[in-house]
Amino acid sequence: MYIGIDIGTSEVKALLLDPGHRVIGTAGAALTVSRPHPGHSEQDPADWWTATQAALVGLRAAHPREYAATVAIGLSGQMHGAVLLDAQDQVLRPAILWNDTRCAAECAEMMAELPTLSDLGGSLAMPGFTAPKLRWVARHEPEIFQRVAKVLLPKDHVRLMLTGEYVSDMSDASGTLWLDVQQRTWSDELLALTGLTQAHMPRLVEGSAPGGYLKADVAQALGLPKGIVVAGGAGDNAASAVGMGAVDAGQGFLSLGTSGVLFVVTPSYQPNAASATHAFCHAVPDRWHQMSVMLSAASSLQWVSDLLGAPNAGVVAGQAAELSLTDRAASPLFLPYLSGERTPHNDANVRGSFHQLSFDTDAARLGYAVMEGVSFGLKDGLAALNAAGSSVTRLSLVGGGARSAFWAQQLASVLNAEIVTHGSSAVGGALGAARLGWLATGATQGTVCQSPAVEACYHPDAGEQALLLERYATFRSLYRST
Repeated sequence: MYIGIDIGTSEVKALLLDPGHRVIGTAGAALTVSRPHPGHSEQDPADWWTATQAALVGLRAAHPREYAATVAIGLSGQMHGAVLLDAQDQVLRPAILWNDTRCAAECAEMMAELPTLSDLGGSLAMPGFTAPKLRWVARHEPEIFQRVAKVLLPKDHVRLMLTGEYVSDMSDASGTLWLDVQQRTWSDELLALTGLTQAHMPRLVEGSAPGGYLKADVAQALGLPKGIVVAGGAGDNAASAVGMGAVDAGQGFLSLGTSGVLFVVTPSYQPNAASATHAFCHAVPDRWHQMSVMLSAASSLQWVSDLLGAPNAGVVAGQAAELSLTDRAASPLFLPYLSGERTPHNDANVRGSFHQLSFDTDAARLGYAVMEGVSFGLKDGLAALNAAGSSVTRLSLVGGGARSAFWAQQLASVLNAEIVTHGSSAVGGALGAARLGWLATGATQGTVCQSPAVEACYHPDAGEQALLLERYATFRSLYRST
């Protein structure tokens, strides 16, 4: 058996996979985000470890025999988060997360100081990335910065708890802006921009390679065999790609989770920072990928569901699905920039907004507006990927938003592409992590990285497209005007 652990923003998920590609079971433990100031987003790294243990306890209780047969663990995680440790491995401050926008000024400074930054790092300097966060800490919390001995990403802090080792993988490290993405190694030039050296960084391995081994005391506490391999793992998006079997050039997926991601595999390093896309290492050797990212996707639907007092986001999505085309045309328009935006605007200061509200606006129309606005944001991202040289005709849909058939159909029409969903959509990162654990035992890529069975398939609908294209033109004009 192989365990995949996904350190998300809202939940830690654990998944148990057998050698026949069957998901034996999953378990999760919720997380909360702290927002102490506008634009700030933080979590306590101790909460990830507590939630990881809780998720594994759940797996063990539900499937004791299979759980005990685990031979490898893989890790997936939210990218870009900055975990700062002192020389005794004590956490110095809450982790600054990927959707934190406090360091916009530092990004501008870094770009000005090193014009080749995006050529080396594969992306423009954006507030979500790890490096500008450390520059912000150096400026605003110098006493903490002075004590920094190691900087880890979220999943790699969990790895430290499991193995006692400082290790990261190429895909997650790509999101720091400290990696020479083409050479797949730390860049002294990029590190110097934040006053750090390679001594502050973890050791790098490929995501499918061993990245440590389970400590005996931790194994005993978790009820797992001691010394089992913990794979290098991956950032959440690369892990989802491995879960979808997207490891060859031209394959891709759309993740509709807290953030919204369009991901396409490339055979070589193909940066195009001008379009605010990212060129990162993939989690398997000799592969890279292009990615467009919007910061608030399914989280926008959860936000409006909470405001409306709905039991859950699925209820609001269901109400939106009942609307006629006429009702949809009369719905407000929503700009989904609740945390600023990356692709294509690279605008940390823009915020979300509703437009064309009226007395006829009800919960269903508000919900529809939010779902449509997120879909339009993803359409912007696809246009940026097209400008970077990628094209797609079929995308696997993963993440919590994949549970909505209505949203999947809308995305097919908006993106003018075939959208397919899979039974394991909601646990894509954890599935990919388990597969990376499997690969770390020496299994071949052809054996492990298979595409899961298609559960449903959605094609563009001409009637829906006519409505959406008209509303998209207005959506595009609203960003420019605000």
